Amino acid sequence: MANATMSKTRKLHATENSPVDKIVQRKIIHCDCDCFYAAIEMRDNPELRGKPLAVGGASDRRGVVATCNYEARRFGVHSAMPTATALRHCPQLIVVAPRMDKYREVSRQVQAIFADYTDLIEPLSLDEAYLDVSQSTAFRGSATLIADDIRRRVRQNLGITLSAGIAPNKFLAKVASDWNKPDGQFVVRPEEVDAFVRQLPVKKLFGVGKVTATKLNALGIHTCDDLRGWAVEALKLHFGSFGVRLYELSRGIDHREVKVEWQRKSLSVETTYVQDLPDLAACLREMPPLYEDMLRRWQPLAGRYRVSGKFVKLKFDNFVSTTAEQSTDGDDVSLFAALLEQAFYRHNRPVRLIGVGLRLQSPDLSAADQLVLALE
Repeated sequence: MANATMSKTRKLHATENSPVDKIVQRKIIHCDCDCFYAAIEMRDNPELRGKPLAVGGASDRRGVVATCNYEARRFGVHSAMPTATALRHCPQLIVVAPRMDKYREVSRQVQAIFADYTDLIEPLSLDEAYLDVSQSTAFRGSATLIADDIRRRVRQNLGITLSAGIAPNKFLAKVASDWNKPDGQFVVRPEEVDAFVRQLPVKKLFGVGKVTATKLNALGIHTCDDLRGWAVEALKLHFGSFGVRLYELSRGIDHREVKVEWQRKSLSVETTYVQDLPDLAACLREMPPLYEDMLRRWQPLAGRYRVSGKFVKLKFDNFVSTTAEQSTDGDDVSLFAALLEQAFYRHNRPVRLIGVGLRLQSPDLSAADQLVLALE
C-alpha cells in the first residue's frame, strides 16, 4: 500500500540548493543544562550523587517525574513518567520534591553568564536557550570557544553541567546540543551541514512527533536523505503546509531568528487529585483555590499581556481530557465555574485533574485599560 502511494506521489530529486541559509550566515549556540533539576539537587546534597534520582511528585499522589539523573535513566526512567511507574522500573529510585524557587534562581545565574557574550538570547525554558553570537567579539567571534567558555563557567561557578550545540541555524544547533551529552558540545560547520543532515533520522526534525514519524516511516522515509527524494508538492499532499517545513529541514534550512522577546501564549495552573472527584459539585468546590493560584501567577504578567480568553481543562478517570474555553476579558470566577460545568458534562464521570487558565496576547495600545485582573 505504501509503495503504491509512493509511486503516485514520489518524484525525482530536484536540483539541490545549498542546505545552508545563504541569506544570513548566523552563528547559533543552543545551550541545554544536563538533567537540570536533578543536577541542582545533587549539587546541594552530595549524598545523592551516583544514586538513581528523580525530581517530581510523590507516587501516592499521582505524581510524575519532572526530570531524573542519568543513573535513573539507565533503568528506563524518564520525564513525564508517572512516579509510581518509575519506582517499578527502579525500586531504589530516590524521589525528591521540586524546589522551583531554587531552580529559577540558578536559571537566572545561567542566563547572566549567557549575557556576557551576547544580548541575543532566546530562553526556551529554565534550563535551555538559544544564543546568537554572530556579532560577538568574544574569542575573536569563535562560537565554538564561546560555547566552551560558557560550559566551563557554568560548571565552575554553579556546580552543574551544560551541553551545547553550535551551528548556522537554530534547528541544527538544537540537534547538535544533544550529540555529546552530558557536559559536552558538538559543532556543525557550514560546510558540514549537508552530510550531517542527510544521516539524521526524521524523528530528529523539529515538529516531528510520534504520529508524524510513524506516517513518514510508513511512506519509506526514515532519514533526511530519504526525505530529500520527495518533491515539496508531494510532501504537501501528505502533510499539508508542514510538508514545506519537512522539505526545508531535510536540507538543513531554518530561517528563524533568535527572538529576544518570548511571547507567552497562555497561563494555567492545574491539580491532579489523590482521589478522583466523583461529581460536578466536588469539582466546583476545588475551583476557588485554583482560581486564586492562577491570579497570583497572573499578577506579575499583567503589565505585559492582556487576557483574550479563559479555559478549563478536565482529565477524567479514564484519562480522557477535554477543554472548554471562551473568548472574553471578564474576571469573574463564575465564568470558570460555567466552563467547568460545560466540560464536565461532556463525559459526566469522575475527574482526576482540573486545570484553569488564561489565553494571553501582547498588549494592544488601543485597549490598554481593557482588563485588570486583581486579587480579591
